[in-house]
Amino acid sequence: MQRFWLHRYAIVLSVCTLLLVVAGATVTSKEAGLSVPDWPLSYGKFMPPMTGGVLFEHGHRMIGATVGMLTVGLLIWILRVEDRSWMRKLGWVALAWVSTVGLLGGLTVKLLTPPPVSITHTCLAQLFFSLTVAICVFTSQSWLNGPELVEDHGWPSLRSIGSALPVFVLAQIALGAGFRHRAVGILPHIIGAMMVTLFILIACMFVLNQFPAHKALRRSSIALLSITFAQLILGVTAYLTRLLDSGQQLSMVLATVAHVATGASTLAASIVLAIQIRRNVRPAAAESTETPQLISRAS
Repeated sequence: MQRFWLHRYAIVLSVCTLLLVVAGATVTSKEAGLSVPDWPLSYGKFMPPMTGGVLFEHGHRMIGATVGMLTVGLLIWILRVEDRSWMRKLGWVALAWVSTVGLLGGLTVKLLTPPPVSITHTCLAQLFFSLTVAICVFTSQSWLNGPELVEDHGWPSLRSIGSALPVFVLAQIALGAGFRHRAVGILPHIIGAMMVTLFILIACMFVLNQFPAHKALRRSSIALLSITFAQLILGVTAYLTRLLDSGQQLSMVLATVAHVATGASTLAASIVLAIQIRRNVRPAAAESTETPQLISRAS
């Protein structure tokens, strides 16, 4: 029962973390539908009190503080109920990670968002969201029930594809953050989007074609595919609203924020799929003395 509620608590933390990503994306949208130049980069310095930019920044800080306190609570709960040593270590990693994200967020405000700090902050924040989602997976009943092993076959190996998948998605997120902070142009981000989408499509088709009856792998693949296609549509929408915007800046901000939030979800989904592949797909050449249930390749 303790682990049941720990799982629910982890879900709450992951939802709050996604809200934090949304709030951060809103704050760092440079054309934010306000008539103040470069909002919200001034963070109140050039704005009168209680303008929209200041309110959004205060909201962002409040959500960040809430996520920090929830992470402390998660660590305490894990230390009380978890007997898996790696999960206890993961709780400490989560606390260190959210502290680092908060520190970089403070530097972003203090130094008026230099692109390297801002891009690093964005990537680490979205990785922290992925970490909270992974903790949800690790505390779920399906995970506790144990793996359902299948054998890797074909080339390239599914395990290799799964390991590379989050790296490509994270690189694309960094390119997107670089574009929003005007460190790089839009072309690298567009090219990256096409390449990452193709790679995700290939990876998920590999999984669904080889192991259609495997619940964990099938669900993770379908979730990643669905989120990726939503992300692609939102990316096109965000770009078109940026191009066609004629003073109605709110539409551009909403599309951009939704695009960032779905990007974070894409990264989390790719990491979950990679985790499930590493857990359930054993190397083709490996010989095991165990006798787990082995699902043969479905026709």
